[in-house]
Amino acid sequence: VQLVESGGGLVQPGGSLRLSCAASGFVFSAYSLYWVRQAPGKRLEWVSGINYRGSTTNYADSVKGRFTIARDNAKNTLYLQMNSLIPEDTAVYYCATDPTGQSRGQGTQVTVSS
Repeated sequence: VQLVESGGGLVQPGGSLRLSCAASGFVFSAYSLYWVRQAPGKRLEWVSGINYRGSTTNYADSVKGRFTIARDNAKNTLYLQMNSLIPEDTAVYYCATDPTGQSRGQGTQVTVSS
């Protein structure tokens, strides 16, 4: 399993970012997938999940209404559209094949700061 995240960066509060996760080494279209994050000094936190077809999505209360998870099974890619970002969203974001994040990529840093 290989998961490679990209799209992170520095953004001002209220701004947007779109994260991508390129996957390989497994049958992408057969798996539910997840985004998790880890803020400095904090535990890994589940952010969002999507089922194998993309027909069902779930979000942590802290991001509901601001973040949107999506997938393109033809491109083996998972996405996370993040809008209305706040400083508390600052973290390393990982895509994962399990909701606890045990099998995750190397991560992409998102920093929300003015």
